This record gives sequence, structure tokens and C-alpha cells, in this order.
Amino acid sequence: MMGVSWRRRIASSGSAAHLHNNHTQGTMASTSRHTHPVIAMLPLLAALLAPPATVAGEPMKVYVLAGQSNMEGQAVVDLDGEDYNGGRGTLVSLLTDPAKAASLVHLKAADGAWRARDDVWVWYQPESAPLQAGPLSVGYTVYGDRHHFGPELEFGHVVGEAVANEVLLVKTAWGGKSLYADFRPPSSGGTTGEYYARMIQHVREAIGSIKRRFPQSQADGHELAGFVWYQGWNDGCDPQHAVPEYEQNLVNLINDVRRDLAAPELPVVIGELTGPWVDAPEAWAAVRTAQAAAAARPEFHGTVIFTPTHGFVRAAEESPNPGHGHHEFGNAETCFLVGEALGRAMLSLTPDATRAP
Repeated sequence: MMGVSWRRRIASSGSAAHLHNNHTQGTMASTSRHTHPVIAMLPLLAALLAPPATVAGEPMKVYVLAGQSNMEGQAVVDLDGEDYNGGRGTLVSLLTDPAKAASLVHLKAADGAWRARDDVWVWYQPESAPLQAGPLSVGYTVYGDRHHFGPELEFGHVVGEAVANEVLLVKTAWGGKSLYADFRPPSSGGTTGEYYARMIQHVREAIGSIKRRFPQSQADGHELAGFVWYQGWNDGCDPQHAVPEYEQNLVNLINDVRRDLAAPELPVVIGELTGPWVDAPEAWAAVRTAQAAAAARPEFHGTVIFTPTHGFVRAAEESPNPGHGHHEFGNAETCFLVGEALGRAMLSLTPDATRAP
């Protein structure tokens, strides 16, 4: 069962025109040849949902979403044809499934376009492409198009729905990067990872540019509210060096991020390495174990949580990218459920931040 019913505060697709970047916005045409009666009703259902009010003049809550390519966003929105396994496992295909479509109602506007929230913002600087910054919707990925999405999509909806403040998601994710070397935290000794330094720099840049990048925002100031870590594939590729160090490196990462961002009690969610397996091979299973062990350290009690994701793996033959196991086959349901789980885990660490029922 995917998700629950939500009341969404979401702008019409026209609000996306206020972007300050090259993040392409526009209506996404469905590639499905036939419209199922359930999907035909979704825009009407979405229009009837009463949006909760966001409190103006309150600080914007900032969440950092860090990791490698899985956090960059590999899930497919609407691509089909021979190169995408006939569109199996895409976001559009989920919307034609009566058992799942109701959980996705909040992603579509009444005009059929992908919705953009007016209270949740995204700041994402890909490694070799222009900055992407604007209202939460599909498309904040390394591909620079509207055909993919990452865990930020449903994470942003879950958190944005629950808190009264406006929300900023700062994505600091780059493909093919290990914790052992690329994100290596200073406390682990040796050479600090280039992408650790870049992550901290990007968070500071994003926070410093809130007024300029998001002029529609009615927030006053900001509050660093959480850190999400979703990574592990590349460390599993180095069982001799990276895997044995993973737990301690992750502990050091949490402590160093908190120190460098001046947030000593920053809530942290560790998303389990997903990949193509429910039961992972030895090296990647060890990474998963290390992730859970880091979160269970006594010093992190109540402020760090491990979130399992292996149960969200879907079959390769029912996914748009059957040959991309390291990207969860590009399966939209997997990515949606990962984002939802990460969001709910974050809220469990910050119950005082949620709006009154």
C-alpha cells in the first residue's frame, strides 16, 4: 500500500515560471495510450483537497539531502518505448494502476500538469550543469529535464505537509561517490573528501541565497532542520578498504556536518542502501549493517535514525531501466517510497516541528 491520503498546499503549474535557473518547467504529457478511469478522477480529487496554511514570517526549515546517484534522482517519470522497457515502472504507469494511483493524487494538478508546491523549495547544483532552484516538483535531477525525479519529491511532500513553516531542500548529491574517499569527513583523517567540502559549501550558498532565489517566499530567516544521508553503492565496491571503515566514517560524517554547520543536535536520517536487492550480496550487506550500527550509537540516541529501504525494491522486468540495478532500475515506485520513508523518519525525530492536527 503506497502512502495515505494527504491535504496538500500546492501551487498551480503556472507558479513554476518563477524559477531562477535552467530547471526546465512545463506540462508533462502522459505517454500512456489510454486514460484509466481512476487517473481521470485524480485532478478532481486533488482540487477538492483543502491545503493547510503555511505560517508567514516564520523561519524556513532547511533540510540537506546528501548522497550519490540514487539521491541525484534516477527514477523515470514518463519515458517509454524500447529504451525504457515500454514504460513499465514509471511514475505515469503508477498513475494508471488503481491500487496505487490514489497515493499519488498530490503529484498532479487539475490541468494534468505535474504540480509545484508553493511552500517547499529545492536548491540543487549538479556537478556539470547550471543551478536548479525553484518550487518542488519533478525534474530536480542530474539530467536537467522533467523526465526524472529523486527522493526529494515525496520527502518534500511529506515534510511540507507536516510542518507549518516553508521548507527548503538542499540537494548535495553526485554520482559515483564514496564515503571512504569522496565524502571523507575531516575527522576520519587523511585527505578530506572533495565532495564533503563541496557539500558544506553548497549548503552555505543555498542558505545565503534564499531571498534571491526564492523571492516568492514569505519566510523570515532560516533554521537548519535536518540532514539525510542516502548512499553506499561505491563503498560496497571496495570491500577491502571502504567497507570496514564505513561505520566509523559515517559516525564521523554526522559529527563533522553538525560541527561545520553549527548544528550540534541536527536530526539525521540514514537511508539504507537500496540497490537491486532485498537481500544484498556480502559487501553491500555489510554496508547496510554499518549504516544501521552508526545510527544505533548511544551518543546519537534520539537524534539519528536508520531507515530501511530494501523492501521497496521492485523487479527489473517491471522497471524502466532493467539493466541499471545500481539505480534501483529507475523504478518510480521504489524512489517514491524511499522519499516517503525518509520524510516520515525525519518527522519522527522532530515531532515538535509538526503542525497541530
